Amino acid sequence: MKALNGARGDDSASLKRSVAEWLMERTPAPNPAIHKQDKSGRGFYNDMTGGLLCPCSSLHSKTYHPDYRITACSWPSFLYEDGGYDPQNPTKGLLKGKLLVKFYRRTTYRLRLSSAHNRNSGERRTRRDVATLLDMRSVQPRAIAYVSVQRAQLRFALSSSGSWRIIDDEFNNQEFYDNIKQLKEIDDLLLWWNQ
Repeated sequence: MKALNGARGDDSASLKRSVAEWLMERTPAPNPAIHKQDKSGRGFYNDMTGGLLCPCSSLHSKTYHPDYRITACSWPSFLYEDGGYDPQNPTKGLLKGKLLVKFYRRTTYRLRLSSAHNRNSGERRTRRDVATLLDMRSVQPRAIAYVSVQRAQLRFALSSSGSWRIIDDEFNNQEFYDNIKQLKEIDDLLLWWNQ
């Protein structure tokens, strides 16, 4: 567990900067700007990150209302392909969001490069990366769930929260993680992710 926490810390610091860079490259750019280090302006304090965190089922209003409860059963728009949500088929495009896929690739690519560099240079790593710890040879439900929320990943990077907590306001990150891993459609999704 100590090794996983260390790898999580490495992921968190690097990836929160990457998310800020990616979002600032979008057109139109977020207003106010998203800072690489300071997360206080993220989450629902920012239109772009708020929109990505907002459940797709409530996006018809285009704004977040503070009285709206966002729970682990509320699928945020960043999980959906093109942010598209079909109320008749709520799993259509789920876990195919461009930012989610980019975030996953960035995480695993960085980890692979780091491992290859260490093998080629003869360096000895004292801390193993998350991909190694989770034995990620192909995309698995726990990998998608990890990148989506668990232990300081995409949901955390989009939020204004300064530190990762299992329960963030009314949102239970552990329950959200478990919901993703236990999706009935996971086999079809894994075929898509592993192609």
